[in-house]
Amino acid sequence: MTKNQPSLRKTVSTADLYSDPSPLPRHASLSRTYTTVQRPRLNPFIHARTTTQQPMVRHSIAAPFDNLIDFDDNFGSPPQKSQTPPPVPPKVKIPTIPEIPAFAQRSEEPKRERDGPEKYTKPFTDFMTANPTVFHAVDAVAEDLEKNGYKKLTERDSWDLERGGKYYVARNGSSLIAFAIGEGYAPGNGAAIIAGHIDALTAKLKPIPKLRTKAGFVQLGVAPYAGALNSTWWDRDLGIGGRVLVKEGGKIVTKLVKLDWPIARIPTLAPHFGAPAAGPFNKETQMVPIIGLDNSDIGSASSEDDNWKPSILGGEGAFTATQPERLVKAISRELSISDYSSIVNWELELFDIQPATVGGLDKEFIFAGRIDDKLCSWAAIQALLNSTSASSTASSSGQIKLVALFDDEEVGSLLRQGARGNFLPTVIERIVDSFASKSVSSLVSRTYANSFLVSSDVCHAVNPNFLGSYLENHAPRLNVGPAVSADSNAHMTTDAVSTAILTRCAERSGSKLQIFQIRNDSRSGGTVGPMLSAHTGIRAIDCGIPQLSMHSIRATTGSLDPGLGVIAFQSFLEHFESVDAEFK
Repeated sequence: MTKNQPSLRKTVSTADLYSDPSPLPRHASLSRTYTTVQRPRLNPFIHARTTTQQPMVRHSIAAPFDNLIDFDDNFGSPPQKSQTPPPVPPKVKIPTIPEIPAFAQRSEEPKRERDGPEKYTKPFTDFMTANPTVFHAVDAVAEDLEKNGYKKLTERDSWDLERGGKYYVARNGSSLIAFAIGEGYAPGNGAAIIAGHIDALTAKLKPIPKLRTKAGFVQLGVAPYAGALNSTWWDRDLGIGGRVLVKEGGKIVTKLVKLDWPIARIPTLAPHFGAPAAGPFNKETQMVPIIGLDNSDIGSASSEDDNWKPSILGGEGAFTATQPERLVKAISRELSISDYSSIVNWELELFDIQPATVGGLDKEFIFAGRIDDKLCSWAAIQALLNSTSASSTASSSGQIKLVALFDDEEVGSLLRQGARGNFLPTVIERIVDSFASKSVSSLVSRTYANSFLVSSDVCHAVNPNFLGSYLENHAPRLNVGPAVSADSNAHMTTDAVSTAILTRCAERSGSKLQIFQIRNDSRSGGTVGPMLSAHTGIRAIDCGIPQLSMHSIRATTGSLDPGLGVIAFQSFLEHFESVDAEFK
């Protein structure tokens, strides 16, 4: 989600867990609060791993979200009474119909088995560790799509699309749209769309990041992206990664690089120095990463300024001549580049190198960097792959299934690879155009009207130490399920109709939906939902996976939450077409 808002802190008593916060001064903190819909009677993490000899089918009644009611299939039926054994030999009186509970007869209806949410925990943590930058994440998603039969398209070329085909297209290497066209698709039919953002808070290298050596320290010029370089970035082991443009055989190619050992660090000032150590801190002068040592000035008669000289690595006028020499050499080694002048440019950023991992006494948590919003992005792609696999029963769909992952959401989405750009509308228009035999504009308008968008950005899990900052009955829990986000001031797209549609879809897979709305004395963050829905007219809802410590360099989600997100999103992609028929 976008910009942080001030949040309220208080000491919460057990007598009034969700009482009004005390009127302490506001502190700039990491805002975006989202919440649960129900209080499960069982520990969801333990319950999810527990198997029984006879699984029980459960249903949810979509009463008000703060009081979802679960009941078994035999709810309301009279209890079975034991009967007195008959006086005749048992084999004479054996019933011709086996004594099977009534609900067991439903087994005749073929159902596709779904994987449990725990299956997705390790793949998600592996993805997070391996892909620290937006360029790595988009590239990994593209590779996964191709392995599952998706064909790459480029916006510069003409498209030859087919019913039953699976495709993806990337923009700027940092945004991606993947879609599958149903076998029964006709122009004007709707699309089941999941959209989120795949960028994350970071610190990017400045165009000329080489700085003068100060007191023997080699430093690196960086600029915060969104809310990065906040207090959580102090004293962290930081690597450097991103994309490098290299001239090869008369062409410019893009190479991804990841220096994932501790290279940079932003050192704190010890509290012994008093007031200067307490802040506030200047991000330009006091949060500058150190990347090495150079004490060659010791014993020199000349001043430090006299010793500073520009680099000539790669030759005068080369891009590499403006960059730190040791960084150029490290990246060149990593990419096996021998001619420094072949490096045309690069986009690099800092990232916390600590791997994503599970934690908690029973490994109920995932601790990782950049969860916002690679969590929902990854879950949406996995849901799309599952719903369009060879074993999927929805191949005869008459709709489009589409997942859009946008860049730049954290800074307003205003660039061409952001959600405010024309990326999604033009992709849908080109799909319609590939099959249309008459006015495309009319068919595109019909497509939008028949479509539905799930804006899938992470939401705030309830923080037990700051319960007073949450609304009672609107505080999502971990390892329960995605949370629908509502906002009366239109910062979210959720309304009664969109909530009913998604709830009906989620019920088909037994997914639990929670609910979040922020307090009246706070302000919600933003998502890609309102801008996409307003631009196209597509019905929409905001629904994302809960996490703690939003906009921190390292955050927390539940170890089952990636899988719960996959299951809920997959249920939407597979059942929206039939559910939507109820709302026409």
